Amino acid sequence: MSEGFTLWFTGLSGAGKSTLANLAAEELRRRGHRVEILDGDEVRANLSKGLGFSKEDRDTNIRRIGWVCRLLARNGVIAISAAISPYREIRDEVRAIHDRFFEVFVKCPVPVLAERDVKGLYKKALAGEIKNFTGVSDPYEEPLKPELVVETDRESRDQSLGKLLGALEARRLIRNGVAR
Repeated sequence: MSEGFTLWFTGLSGAGKSTLANLAAEELRRRGHRVEILDGDEVRANLSKGLGFSKEDRDTNIRRIGWVCRLLARNGVIAISAAISPYREIRDEVRAIHDRFFEVFVKCPVPVLAERDVKGLYKKALAGEIKNFTGVSDPYEEPLKPELVVETDRESRDQSLGKLLGALEARRLIRNGVAR
């Protein structure tokens, strides 16, 4: 059995975390890896049902995701988290409980996100109609030393995926399509 690890995507809503996580999972599965995705919205609907969006509730949600990722990774699975995870301290706490952790900052500026936003959430948040919206009326603390930064306003999906796979190979988390 191959060694698992946690692949942690962080970034603002709409930046492309879930898109890149799903593309990576598809490619890693194609290469024969065992992969599970913990998407922020799905986790909130199931594992963290009832939590709100206070700092304490957000921290609890991220700790739960981190714990599940750790369980999966130690059992040979590539655990992928695609959650905003806005607070650096909690991301670092989650990193500390993992043996193998790879953080990807999915970076995109708010004006571009607002332009892309089909649901109109950024427009409402910028107008003050939505409170506690991460990156607008609630903080998002960018990672200081992520293993990888992808800039989805400047890169295509394929370019970001290629950068990610290359970085995972360079870190020897995957090699020749086989998990290590």
